[in-house]
Amino acid sequence: MSKDKLPPGVRRHAPKGAAAERGGASGRGRQDLKKRVKTAKGRKLSSTRWLERQLNDPYVAAARRDGYRGRAAYKLIEMDDRLRILTPGARVVDLGCAPGGWLQVAVARVNALGRKPGKRVGRVLGVDLQDVEPLPGAEVLKLDFLEEGADEAVKEALGGQADVVLSDMAPFASGHKTTDHLRIVALCEAAAAFARDVLSPGGAFIAKVLQGGAEAELLAALKRDYEHVSHVKPPASRSDSSEKYVVARGFRGSPAAPEPPAGQAGWDPAGV
Repeated sequence: MSKDKLPPGVRRHAPKGAAAERGGASGRGRQDLKKRVKTAKGRKLSSTRWLERQLNDPYVAAARRDGYRGRAAYKLIEMDDRLRILTPGARVVDLGCAPGGWLQVAVARVNALGRKPGKRVGRVLGVDLQDVEPLPGAEVLKLDFLEEGADEAVKEALGGQADVVLSDMAPFASGHKTTDHLRIVALCEAAAAFARDVLSPGGAFIAKVLQGGAEAELLAALKRDYEHVSHVKPPASRSDSSEKYVVARGFRGSPAAPEPPAGQAGWDPAGV
């Protein structure tokens, strides 16, 4: 990407009023030279490299300019430009939603604020263990989605089943690639199980995973539950990152619980 080229779709998807808040779009004072960070006393080299990468990342600069809460917003923008999952009127759940960048994208695309005349108005619900700064058009539940009854709490807040479940969650990195991969696959499996409980038939599920070859069981379960399953690595994902996203569309619906045999009160379907 050249120094003058903006990330794809940045201006087109800027929140309303973002340009005014930036004081115009003249670009006056913009630094085009690559920024270097001196290694401060007590700062690790890895921290210095991370900071330098942040300062020179065009998506970080774009998010700051356009009012998004993080560069991850562009990952969802790029995926949805291709997949068209976030449509006006859709009911969306974002698991692990902090700091709220994906919520911002979902609010605009499903018309949660009703700013698109003649279009259906959607609902956006974030779920996180952390406090999340309020966002117009979205409701946030401070909740562990793994807790008993979390699915019912989400459906109650949405006023019904969801059309889309999103997850950009990742566990804290251990620095050991195999361990980190297994952890994120387990987290994705938990998110997929949650999606199975809250999605309406035809719904979609998007979740972050890491390349590593240990997600065979996850993919098998998704292919059983959805019509179409694929992997996507949006341009906003850093080229040196092993992250990718699994996209499952066309949810087949949760299997109905077996009916108890006649005359067998107290029959437990879990034992079948």
